[in-house]
Amino acid sequence: MMDHDLIVVGGGAAGLGAVRAALWAAADVALITDEAPGGDCTFTGCVPSKTLLAAARDGLGFAEAMARVRSTVEHIAATESAEVLENEGVTVIEGRARLVTHDTVAVEERRITAPRIVVATGSQPSLPDCIAGLAEAEPLSSETVFDLTGAPESLGIIGGGSTGCELAQAFAAFGTEVTLFEQGPQLLPSEVSEAAALVCEALGQIGVTVRLDTRVEAVEPAPGGVVAVRTSCRDGAADGAPVVCERLLAATGRVPATDDLGLDGMRVKFDPHGHVITNDRMMTSLRGVYAAGDVTGRAFLSHAADEMGRIAAGNALGKGLRGRFREATIPRVVFTDPEVASVGVIPWHAPPGSRVAYLPLTEVDRAVTDGRTDGFIAIVAGPRRLLRNTGGGRILGATIVAPRAGEMIQEIVLAMRTGAFAGRLAQASHAYPTWSNGVQKAAAQFFGEVEGRRARRVG
Repeated sequence: MMDHDLIVVGGGAAGLGAVRAALWAAADVALITDEAPGGDCTFTGCVPSKTLLAAARDGLGFAEAMARVRSTVEHIAATESAEVLENEGVTVIEGRARLVTHDTVAVEERRITAPRIVVATGSQPSLPDCIAGLAEAEPLSSETVFDLTGAPESLGIIGGGSTGCELAQAFAAFGTEVTLFEQGPQLLPSEVSEAAALVCEALGQIGVTVRLDTRVEAVEPAPGGVVAVRTSCRDGAADGAPVVCERLLAATGRVPATDDLGLDGMRVKFDPHGHVITNDRMMTSLRGVYAAGDVTGRAFLSHAADEMGRIAAGNALGKGLRGRFREATIPRVVFTDPEVASVGVIPWHAPPGSRVAYLPLTEVDRAVTDGRTDGFIAIVAGPRRLLRNTGGGRILGATIVAPRAGEMIQEIVLAMRTGAFAGRLAQASHAYPTWSNGVQKAAAQFFGEVEGRRARRVG
């Protein structure tokens, strides 16, 4: 007889999603975690970073800002603690888990069994080994940066993705001289160039030095307890004198946390980057074992991890939330100011036969009233199989750059998830003047000319 119906390994967003889905399905579930429940998102990711950004925008000093960070983390962590989970009916086991078989997990000498297991161990920051001297310089990471007790006078950030851009903006607001190094031709490589350019401009306006097409070659000690960053241009040529910084922060990606899990000795398949391979029902290649969250490499987003966890648990138990993980309807948000939010197809890469509705914020009245007109709304719609462009067609994706882009994208996500016609966005009454009124105005372009603009056909 098995000890539980389901074992979840890992207490981050994916693990908590799986646990709560199991509770909703009235299953006996055990959570094994070697850290406090909440994971990276609560303690070193989303919660502290967004709190730091908000504190910086509110004009707080660094010490006050970090106090707010600690208070916020404590508040949210208290809602998902081991005690809270146990009171909800979860068996919480503290310790490092190792899979022994497809239905047995070891925690030190203890053996726990269940017919189904969900691996949700997350990821951890990675350091590129191609940068000489980087490890010896002991750079900050997206996790350790919140251990700082004072803002450095100067900070070099390697990596121009969402983490690098967000932290660059926050530290610049605290008076730190920030240099942001990105080896590609634009910041935010996964977003459209127009969105990246607007973020780059916003960073420049608060004093961040952005170095695009710049590869960090080496990091060396410099007088005064600082580091010198040597760079090269995109063509490989040396890029002038080294940049001297008090501290370095490496925002260079994450790797799956699968060490010592025992998966290597089983029939679990991995991709070339070490992520656990799953199908869209979150099943691994080993019968009875599922995986969810960052460890799968599907989407390094807390809300995506939560959904993967819920789907994995539902499919594993055969009840509750079952189905397929649909990455196309998972929104992405960069919490700079302005925010960049996107979902599904990138407008500038829309497939032939689709249409793109574009609206600059200069034509959104709320943006005008707030004096925040740097940005745009772009929505992609494609023909349905039989109905073609009736009702505006099917929404394929969108990108929004605006102060409240992360909120504005949600109604587009809902329309995509429910299969609504694009026209529903235009038909629904939106309060005036609001930021989301711009979504309605953009969607109306799928039906005709609106103030001189109409959706353009692709291909």
